[in-house]
Amino acid sequence: MESIVHLSYAIDTFYFLICGALVMWMAAGFAMLEAGLVRSKNTTVILTKNVVLFAIACVMYLLIGYYIMYSSSAGGIVPNFGFLIGSENSAADILAGGDSAPYYSARSDFFFQVVFVATAMSIVSGAVAERMKLWAFVIFCVILTGFIYPVEGFWTWGGGWLSAMGFSDYAGSGIVHLAGASAALSGAIFLGPRRGKYGPKGQVNAIPGANLPLATLGTFILWMGWFGFNGGSELKMSDITSANNVAQVFVNTNAAAAGGLVAALIVATILFKKADLTMILNGALAGLVAITAGPSAPSALGATLIGAVGGVIVVFSIIFIDKTLKIDDPVGAISVHGVVGTWGLIAVPITNPDALLGVQVLGALSIFAWVFAVSSIVWLILKLLIGIRVGEEEEYEGLDFIECGMEAYPEFTKTSK
Repeated sequence: MESIVHLSYAIDTFYFLICGALVMWMAAGFAMLEAGLVRSKNTTVILTKNVVLFAIACVMYLLIGYYIMYSSSAGGIVPNFGFLIGSENSAADILAGGDSAPYYSARSDFFFQVVFVATAMSIVSGAVAERMKLWAFVIFCVILTGFIYPVEGFWTWGGGWLSAMGFSDYAGSGIVHLAGASAALSGAIFLGPRRGKYGPKGQVNAIPGANLPLATLGTFILWMGWFGFNGGSELKMSDITSANNVAQVFVNTNAAAAGGLVAALIVATILFKKADLTMILNGALAGLVAITAGPSAPSALGATLIGAVGGVIVVFSIIFIDKTLKIDDPVGAISVHGVVGTWGLIAVPITNPDALLGVQVLGALSIFAWVFAVSSIVWLILKLLIGIRVGEEEEYEGLDFIECGMEAYPEFTKTSK
């Protein structure tokens, strides 16, 4: 019996770590997606932001974020504050604990959680691209990953008040994606649109990305990483039920992405008379976001339909935010992760009878209100103290050489020095 416990613990820990590594790979997906959807003169700085934000998320979540999220009283609103990630599980406690004993390493749990924090921050970088100061972004990253995200994470996955009410978000449609999009929306509003995006008479000018092959590669990387994102959130696979659940989650995650992509393709073709690749890519991501809140309950067909609804929503949302609200989001992150993330939360009760629609809506509103409000305070303070937007000439020349001293494509671009 003891050897079986050892083996199960090792299997579940290993599975957790591998899924965490897959989610870490999503950082590369965000970097490639965003690098493909910005102009060539801003490629180096968007890559810099993505690699820097990952490192900062790891440091801040280690120092205080994990403690805030998982060391507080059950059912509470205000979390406890402390440092570092605690001790590892001992063999004696595991063997003596019975059914309530930990079944995977505490360190594997931290590793899996920290890459989720980085994912939330990655959502912000695309929405504020091409006009934000690098160091303003870095400071905001410190605050979001060390404080803003862990607080709402405590309310939900950490056993806080939303968890006590029965809020259900299996892998983070709201906790990760809506949270990141809420911070991104606030940042985009405080920044204002890129110069030339909107004309004096209200016309909307398209600003095409420089490298659609990179954007497509980024989407495939994110699609692949999402199997770890959702699959790892089962938290276990060393018994038959858990293993079957993991398999269902993988199938549903893939099905939802496919459904979102096909739906976005059809809607974009009807609206634009063209197969718009950027909408197609965002449709796949929308399907993934939509299923993330509840990937274990639906059938494969049900997951495809949930993803398809997300694919339809994202096309209309991108158009509405861009043309009606005049909020400039270069990569569509607010629509993909925020609007569709909300749909994902609302869709959970369709296939999960234990989830209540009212609680799901309350959870979505609470996450949005918290992240948006605190982010707005932070953006305002940064704007007053150091400024968050580069100058008009700097934006025209591009941020690569100005912020990083180098260009991504020096053979093909010309920058004043």
